[in-house]
Amino acid sequence: MGKAEEWLDTATDALSQQRFTAATGTAIHAGINAADAICGARLGQRSSTETHNEAVAMLRSVPADGPGAANHLNRLLQKKHKAEYDPQPVSQSDAAAAVKQAEKLVAIARRVVSESLPPPN
Repeated sequence: MGKAEEWLDTATDALSQQRFTAATGTAIHAGINAADAICGARLGQRSSTETHNEAVAMLRSVPADGPGAANHLNRLLQKKHKAEYDPQPVSQSDAAAAVKQAEKLVAIARRVVSESLPPPN
């Protein structure tokens, strides 16, 4: 969860500095780490493939929160090629959309992880 938060903070900072490609890339990593946190908290495992298709499917299987979270992750992953491999820069609107998706996914992960923690003594 900590990595998801850190990536999201970096994405937000990059967006505010008009570094749209960096904002998008770090938003994607925030989403991937948030998905791992959700699956870890609810399923006791996380995806370990590099294509991330398994991560979306695994996330979709999480009761209650999974389908919505999977949709956010899928939208983020659709921007991965553009952010990481395409020579053209990412637009402001695409970067803002990616950060918004990451914010939603990280918010779900925060709630899921906090619900999964044992109560304090």
